[in-house]
Amino acid sequence: MLLPLSGCSESDVSIDDLRSAALEAGSGDAIDSTEPGNEPGNEPGAVAEILDLEKTDLVFGFIKLTDCAPIVIAKEKGYFDDEGLNVQVEAQSNWRDLLNRVITGELDGAHMLAGQPIGASVGVGADAPIITAYSLDYNGNGITVSNEIWVEMQKNDVKLQSPTPEHPIPATSLKPIVKAYKNKEGKPFPMGMVFPVSTHNYEIRYWLASSGIHPGMYSGEDDAKGVNDAEVELSVTPPPQMPKTLEGGTIFGYCVGEPWNQVAVATKIGVPVTTNYDIWNNNPEKVFGVSKDWAEKNPNTHLAVVKALIRAGKWLDAKDADGKFLNRIEAAKILSDSRYVGADEAVIANSMTGTFVFQETDVRSMPEFNVFFDGYASYPHYSDCIWFLTQMRRWGQISESKPASWYAAKAKEIYRPEIYRKAAELLISEGKVAATDFPAPDYDGYREPTTAFIDGNQYDAADPIGYINSFEIGNKEPTELAKQ
Repeated sequence: MLLPLSGCSESDVSIDDLRSAALEAGSGDAIDSTEPGNEPGNEPGAVAEILDLEKTDLVFGFIKLTDCAPIVIAKEKGYFDDEGLNVQVEAQSNWRDLLNRVITGELDGAHMLAGQPIGASVGVGADAPIITAYSLDYNGNGITVSNEIWVEMQKNDVKLQSPTPEHPIPATSLKPIVKAYKNKEGKPFPMGMVFPVSTHNYEIRYWLASSGIHPGMYSGEDDAKGVNDAEVELSVTPPPQMPKTLEGGTIFGYCVGEPWNQVAVATKIGVPVTTNYDIWNNNPEKVFGVSKDWAEKNPNTHLAVVKALIRAGKWLDAKDADGKFLNRIEAAKILSDSRYVGADEAVIANSMTGTFVFQETDVRSMPEFNVFFDGYASYPHYSDCIWFLTQMRRWGQISESKPASWYAAKAKEIYRPEIYRKAAELLISEGKVAATDFPAPDYDGYREPTTAFIDGNQYDAADPIGYINSFEIGNKEPTELAKQ
């Protein structure tokens, strides 16, 4: 089960203490969990039921981020092989190319931003039905500012003038900096995010707007910039290029996944000020997406892929009796390979083993910074899809008002838990997972309403209109749409 949904804990431990603990956690002496089928709690050597596969040679795309881990682990640990699949994985240069290659059929599936299947299916930035039957992870992103901006933020808030400032850090100390820049330069304060329908875009907008900073409105589905009324301009930068772009002074801060916030610390060019662990605790981040057409042509192959990903997610979150990760150090080593993330193994291991370095003096234990399976993280919850739709409407990417029933209907078109369920049932019958690993059969796909946001606002997916109208900044909807 997940730990309490509180913000990161105060800590007086050092980087060396946490790295030592991480190495100890990763020793994996108690259980040899490196062999397929030997996951803790499973029957060793259980044999997979080979489905009547429509296609066996597959190519999946990914971006160099640690949350591509379930796809990489499914390949490296032989879970795809167990299903009779020959999978090749290819790093893609950016999110747009990745999506386009799935749409054209050059890729059979891909590591996608959770918002990509949704945006493509409702016509935001693309117009092609994409579905997902597997959520890759919760959390995993951070917001980093340059050293110079951090110094200015500290001047504006005495509480930040500490080696271990209190977290979460809101954007209130950034607000006067943004205002002064716009007054002097006559243009919005430049920051970066990875894609217009990315979690990163919505998270940095959420963080800014919760402190009264307007991140700008989109003028419709084809507007890729969203700078109407903007105090901050959020430009698109591919994740691996974020640190260099920050260092070059083109942007003053960014929101990105790991390891690119920790790289800013390691290279001494920036300071992470918050993470999405604090902006929305246990938020959905990436999914495995395929085109609707591909899924309809290859239903058994799709099931086999989801089976392999479920096993990979469980392997990644396996813990010993003391709650220490069994396999994360090995995962960090695998991901550091140049074929995958290609970043320093120690930097990847920080967040993967539950350590997040804000500054050399501010090292915090965040065991759930990356969640791949626990707490039903890999289940495609309808409520997660609806949250992204509310943000697309809040910021104008969806240009017209929609009734509440539209949000529920779209979620059922795009998020496909029935495929996940069938894959899980096959694995249960093979003795590779337990029924308790998954939500109860009568679960409706809506996570419980939560206030685990940086501003304490409540999200209830059953009331998308009320949620959109709860924010001071952003579009407002006619209240009668809540009953339609």
